[in-house]
Amino acid sequence: MNRLLPGWNAGLLLACLLAAPLQAQPPGAATDDPAELIARIEAPRDAGSSDDAGKSLAELMEKHGISALSVAVVEDYRLHWAKAWGVADEASGAPADANTLFQAASISKTVSAMAVLRAVQDGLFDLDDDINSILRSWKLRDEAELLAETPVTPRMLLSMTAGTTVSGFPGYKPDVELPTVPEVLGRTGEETPANTKPVVVGWQPGTRYEYSGGGSTILQLALSDVQARPFEQILQETVLDPLSMTRSCFCQPLPAALHGSAARAGGSVTGSAAKGSKPRAPWHVYPELYAAGLWTTPTDLAKFLIEVQLSLEGRSNRVLTTGFTHKMVTPGGVGHYALGFTTGAETPHRPAPPGEADRYFGHTGGNWGFRGNFVGSLEGGNGYVILATGSVANPVVFVELPARIRAAYGWE
Repeated sequence: MNRLLPGWNAGLLLACLLAAPLQAQPPGAATDDPAELIARIEAPRDAGSSDDAGKSLAELMEKHGISALSVAVVEDYRLHWAKAWGVADEASGAPADANTLFQAASISKTVSAMAVLRAVQDGLFDLDDDINSILRSWKLRDEAELLAETPVTPRMLLSMTAGTTVSGFPGYKPDVELPTVPEVLGRTGEETPANTKPVVVGWQPGTRYEYSGGGSTILQLALSDVQARPFEQILQETVLDPLSMTRSCFCQPLPAALHGSAARAGGSVTGSAAKGSKPRAPWHVYPELYAAGLWTTPTDLAKFLIEVQLSLEGRSNRVLTTGFTHKMVTPGGVGHYALGFTTGAETPHRPAPPGEADRYFGHTGGNWGFRGNFVGSLEGGNGYVILATGSVANPVVFVELPARIRAAYGWE
């Protein structure tokens, strides 16, 4: 079971999180009034339309079952504004605000990938090493014939071209014992407490793109094995602390002291108030930290986004050199998935509309009861982060709200 970092306690972590203010708009930043831009985004995009474009943001949240929505927008390499709508807890009615924690779901992979590339940058292993030479506590061994011809490498795992199986993870209810990472990875023919199938190499590595949270979990174990310390500690010290992401942690399960700061999963209350609503699990727990384990806010992910954009231009290198940051946004194998982000408009985790793949990088996410969308421009320092509650591929998060943000800022 994952625990708080050594030297931390729940009270200290809570104090740090609650003390972190929102970044104010600095002098010299964009002169557009945030309040005016927010008002445009909240209003119907097309008043004469009967579909989502013709509804206000409040109407869209009600229509699509979004109880909590939080957004941060980056303009000219700075946080321009952050705002939340709705309630963090459907049972109590507690309002969401810009400091409310959400599960980042698969957006976690982008932050985790930065730590992997930092390990490569530090010389702990190479991108094209055989992953079995890095792993200590579990190895790929059931695919000897395939691996003899083409070993799986960190580059393949980062770019989703390793041939590994298990696309995603459903998580676990908070009251059950969690499997270890080796148990999640499993072994063919062996039973484990994991609720997913063993992660195996299903086809020749390097021959095609196939999204694989299972492959990400192999990287989680490799990073922990090579440094002989917990993955969550590595991420805290390597990425979160250097980028001042003070309201973020790879905390699975979430410490009790932080429950009051976190949004409940969409649909965590069933039934109407008149009939007596019944609480469900507030969220699921993910031992697959690399793939889905980050708790964060849009403001903190905006800090991460800005660092990537500045590093690409050689203006900030708090975690990676410019060369290694370029690897994060450069496709690393077959398809559009780079070493951390996706850059293609046709992939399941597309960051931009068709025809704009050469302008944006990003990632989407979906855990049980949470959805997210992270998009940054390769030039100009613009982008947005959307985190929300909900258990469907919500068109507000992935289509309508991004379209409104781009229209309001003239990015189209």
